[in-house]
Amino acid sequence: MLQELRIQRLGVIDDAVLDLHPGLNVLTGETGAGKTMVVTGLGLLLGARADAGLVRAGAASAVVEGLVEVGPDHPASVRAAEAGAEVGDGLVLIRSVSAEGRSRAHVGGRSAPVGVLAEVGEHLVAVHGQADQWRLRHGDQHRAMLDQFGGAPVAKALGRYTELHDEHEAARAELAHLREQARDRAREVEVLQHGLEQLEQLDPRPGEDADLRIEDERLSHAEGLRTAAALAHDHLGGAQEYAAEPSPSAVETIAAARQALTGEVGHDPALRELDRRLADIGYLVADLAADLSSYLTDVDVDPARLAWVQQRRADLTAVTRKYGETVEDALEWGRSAAQRLDLLLGSDSRISELEPRVAELDRERTVAAAALTRARSKAAARLAKAVTTELSHLAMGQATVEVAVTPRTAGLGRHGADDVEILLAANPGSPARTVAKAASGGELSRVMLALEVVTGAAGGADVPTFVFDEVDAGVGGSAALDVGARLAALAEHAQVVVVTHLPQVAAYADRHLVVRKASDGHITSSGIHALEGDERLRELARMMSGGESEAALDHARELVASTSARRTAAAAS
Repeated sequence: MLQELRIQRLGVIDDAVLDLHPGLNVLTGETGAGKTMVVTGLGLLLGARADAGLVRAGAASAVVEGLVEVGPDHPASVRAAEAGAEVGDGLVLIRSVSAEGRSRAHVGGRSAPVGVLAEVGEHLVAVHGQADQWRLRHGDQHRAMLDQFGGAPVAKALGRYTELHDEHEAARAELAHLREQARDRAREVEVLQHGLEQLEQLDPRPGEDADLRIEDERLSHAEGLRTAAALAHDHLGGAQEYAAEPSPSAVETIAAARQALTGEVGHDPALRELDRRLADIGYLVADLAADLSSYLTDVDVDPARLAWVQQRRADLTAVTRKYGETVEDALEWGRSAAQRLDLLLGSDSRISELEPRVAELDRERTVAAAALTRARSKAAARLAKAVTTELSHLAMGQATVEVAVTPRTAGLGRHGADDVEILLAANPGSPARTVAKAASGGELSRVMLALEVVTGAAGGADVPTFVFDEVDAGVGGSAALDVGARLAALAEHAQVVVVTHLPQVAAYADRHLVVRKASDGHITSSGIHALEGDERLRELARMMSGGESEAALDHARELVASTSARRTAAAAS
């Protein structure tokens, strides 16, 4: 519910606070006192277009602030949280308008675009005035109201239909995508198959490119490698057949050095250690000479092998140039390509699966749409009858409401096969026309009140607060009492704020607020006050007779007693 509304420097209102009741809140006051500014301020808080002319003369800006009691899971709280608002025990909304026309909005303590206020407000407050009947001017809202009124039967049928529709649309979209991409898919399959065939024919192994590079280098320089190794072998311990002037080998030189020490090693441990080291070097040189000899045996001059290695390297390079920098990269591409190819080749089978499934879902959806139409048609008859009955209590006893459920011109949509339109025949013999065009401003408010009362009683009220302005235009006498009674009935299910000039309506209030203006001779300003007891009786007396005579006060007491009795009787029934 809307707990509190504070208005500052808006029109004739300098600074006023509305402390609101969860039931029926009535706002009264003399003509020109500023009742309209309250509705205007609420409109600003809900994202209405700002006008610099609304700012009080001499003020820098006008500010409207509202405190809303709403749970964290309510759609308004969810939307506010998405906008970065802090949502706790309540939601604070603020709208300011500068004298230059600049407008700012805050939601839950965070600055936000004015559009966010409107989106949040749609879930919180429905304003019904001559210029605010948006719900009756949009066909989808007619359908939404009927579906809310229809209760469980419509909800069940709509849920089943929506489930099938969403599944059908998803399957149809996938099928269309697969068909559309068939040509591109065929080209991709061809490319992948060619690449995989290349890899399969070449059959590379991990690290092969590096191994072949080493072998190519060795085979290309085999003669030089053999000559160098042989010369080194001769110098270490061979016959030195490659040396121009033979000289003692390293093995012979080391042996001679040890021979020179042989006679003296027994006299000094240090010399014995040097002799041991010479022995170790001798063994190492001998081993190295043997390894060089073995290397000479392995290094062959093989032109055929060299040609094969170089061709293999060229073949591997052709593959890695396409599919990766290394053989490992090319093999990884092959694994990914194989998976992608399986997926692409499976698309044809997926198309074969989807085609009958889409047709089956279309049939099931059509059946569900027909069931939804039947449920709506039954609910439409009940809604039309209930609203027509309500209008008979709202000084529109000659009016008849119809709720037309007709086939959608665009075929099946997410909400079914139906267009829904609420029609009004304001007088007997008059053709039923869409309610937004068939009713005057005051009648439109009353039609909306009737709809809200009926849907609210059916558990269909989708916002916590309703605001009515001009709902009692052209109404008086006992009909005005009926209007008040219907407002009170709606207040059993939701918070209601009504601006009225009729005492018969004001007498039903759970909280009576009055707008009073005052002047210091230069500036006129208005304030808002909650009335209790005798103050309320005096206001009702003023509304009935223009004064506060004892007779007027007696009439006010009778009126309050009468409305109280009517509410008690209505509750008992």
